[in-house]
Amino acid sequence: MAAEKIFPMTQAGKEKLEQELEHLKTVKRKEVVERIKIARSFGDLSENSEYDSAKEEQAFVEGRITTLENMIRNAKIIEEDEMSSDSVSLGRSVTFVELPKGEEETYTIVGSAEADPFEGKISNDSPIARSLMGKKVGDEVSVQTPGGEMSVRIVSIH
Repeated sequence: MAAEKIFPMTQAGKEKLEQELEHLKTVKRKEVVERIKIARSFGDLSENSEYDSAKEEQAFVEGRITTLENMIRNAKIIEEDEMSSDSVSLGRSVTFVELPKGEEETYTIVGSAEADPFEGKISNDSPIARSLMGKKVGDEVSVQTPGGEMSVRIVSIH
C-alpha cells in the first residue's frame, strides 16, 4: 500500500481544519438531512430537483468530511524551531517586490491544506513559493507563473 500523503501545516492551520470538521459533522450534516426529509415530502423523487440538490450537497459534505479527517490524521505540524530564520521556509512570511518597479507583496508560505491566497497564505507547492524557498533577503528570484515569468527581490522574511 502506498504511503499516505503528509500535510505540513501550522498548529493554527490544523485547528482551523478541526473547527471546520466539527461544524460539518455537528451542524451541516444535520441541515442536509433535514433538507432531504423536506424534499422527500414533495413527492415523486424522479422529478424532484430539491431532493437531487440536497443529495448532491450531502455527497459534497461527506466528501469534505473524509478529506478533512485524512488531512488532520496526516498533519505534520511545523514547529517554530524547524523554521529557518534567515531564509524563506514553510511557516514564514516573505515580503517581495516585483522588479523593476512593482509594489511590495507579502505572503505566508503554508502547506497546501491551509493555503488561502485571499488571506495571503500560499501553498508551498505553488510556483511562487517553490521559487522563493531557501532564498534570503536581498536575493533576486525568477518566478514562473501561469501568466509568464516575473522577477522579484526579497525584501523581508518574518
